[in-house]
Amino acid sequence: MGLCAAWLVGCASLPSLDGRTVSTALTDTGETRLGRAAAPLAREHPSRSGLLLLANGRDAFAARVRLADLAERSLDVQYYIWHNDLTGTLLLDALRRAAERGVRVRLLLDDNGTRGLDEVIRVLVAERNIEVRLFNPFASRGWRGLESVLDFARVNRRMHNKSFTADNQVAIVGGRNVGDAYFDAEAGLLFVDLDVAAVGPVVTDVSRDFDDYWASASAYPAERLVAAATPPLIAKVAAEAARIEHSPEAAGYAEAVAKQPLVRQMIAGDITLDWAFTHLVSDDPAKGRGGAEDDTFLWARLQRIMKPPTSELIVVSAYFVPGEAGVAYLGGLARVGVKVSVVTNSLEATDVPAVHSGYAKWRTSMLAAGVELWEVKRAASPVPVQPRGPGGSSVGSSGSSLHAKTFEIDREQVFIGSFNVDPRSRQLNTELGFVIESPRMATELSQALPARLAEGAYRLRLEPDGAILWLEQRDGKEVVHDSEPGTTFWQRFGVGVLSLLPIEWLL
Repeated sequence: MGLCAAWLVGCASLPSLDGRTVSTALTDTGETRLGRAAAPLAREHPSRSGLLLLANGRDAFAARVRLADLAERSLDVQYYIWHNDLTGTLLLDALRRAAERGVRVRLLLDDNGTRGLDEVIRVLVAERNIEVRLFNPFASRGWRGLESVLDFARVNRRMHNKSFTADNQVAIVGGRNVGDAYFDAEAGLLFVDLDVAAVGPVVTDVSRDFDDYWASASAYPAERLVAAATPPLIAKVAAEAARIEHSPEAAGYAEAVAKQPLVRQMIAGDITLDWAFTHLVSDDPAKGRGGAEDDTFLWARLQRIMKPPTSELIVVSAYFVPGEAGVAYLGGLARVGVKVSVVTNSLEATDVPAVHSGYAKWRTSMLAAGVELWEVKRAASPVPVQPRGPGGSSVGSSGSSLHAKTFEIDREQVFIGSFNVDPRSRQLNTELGFVIESPRMATELSQALPARLAEGAYRLRLEPDGAILWLEQRDGKEVVHDSEPGTTFWQRFGVGVLSLLPIEWLL
């Protein structure tokens, strides 16, 4: 049976892209509501983009829904993961409502993040004004795991980008995927994350980048991969969506959307944005097929745009695997007097222990070189930039896992986006983000970090005998742990075994 399944999957092939529709971002959107609101603000700040941080999960969700509801011409939406849960359903419904008003909706999803969504996709592509494309898709819809093995070289490369653009006037870029864990709606695990909403010239760059991915050789029309929707399936999906939308949990999100101030204040011209020179950095979509040159990688572009640190470097990365070269670079900075701080997940907080193994084996070397290491606790909210707004909720007893990807240099530059400091983001996945020339934003991050980390993270210390200690502030007292807090022997043993395997390039 296994051989037969492998034969069937091996025989499956991706469809032709011949005759695929051609479309580009709409540029005549200045007279839309969003255009009329953004244009006066942008005219006052030539060449700069207006930015607002979205650290609160519910605010980040509500901003997307409000933009979808106000869009008049187009919505260009690109994500790595889209869960078929409460927030995923509500946001898809907002896209559907926009399409019913005549808004052109282009939805580009990495196919690795669409598990369980095929039925919904089948219904979406049947809608007028909605087009769905799947990036680097699985040819065999029911045997993804087996295809991952048989076609590993291709399937291992993913589109990790996240962007949401309304009327080519307002864009949201950052670390969040679409799902309850990212928008503070899941009772078990909360991903603490960071997005930034933007108006001004960088939005045009986001739209142009979306067009490149939309037209790439890895973007397949979904209707060529999934079966056509039948009337019973359409009724089934509609009934499930209605059930979710009328649930008590959805009511709380409806309230958050109603209270979300970002779009309302922008329309009224009563919003304070941080106006800064902002550079979009993105991978060539050909990287998703292994066809991009190294100097086009986002990592290479970052190195060309961001200045070498001379006094301070703060790295916040959910998945941090520096490798030998990264350790040498960070250690070299620390040795010449640059204050280097790295914030990542502790073993108890990470959702991918294998990635932690790729980080843990370098801790001693980094600490010895003078790099500060902070590991976020499971039940803490470590985002150091913006407090929770009125639409947010406290983490409470829920476990949290850092998912943000940002770094700051010399209180002058900030990066916010999808890029983790790990080999996968550097070499395999495509990524997207902003480099922001904002001393104000960089200083906020730097000044807020110590207090937030003291509350929500362990500080690591290297002892003279080479042992690592985890220092925790609890009720005003310092608590010292001589092994990774909140973990079992077997968890630590498993990570230790993984760290010995030659898998770092995959992490």
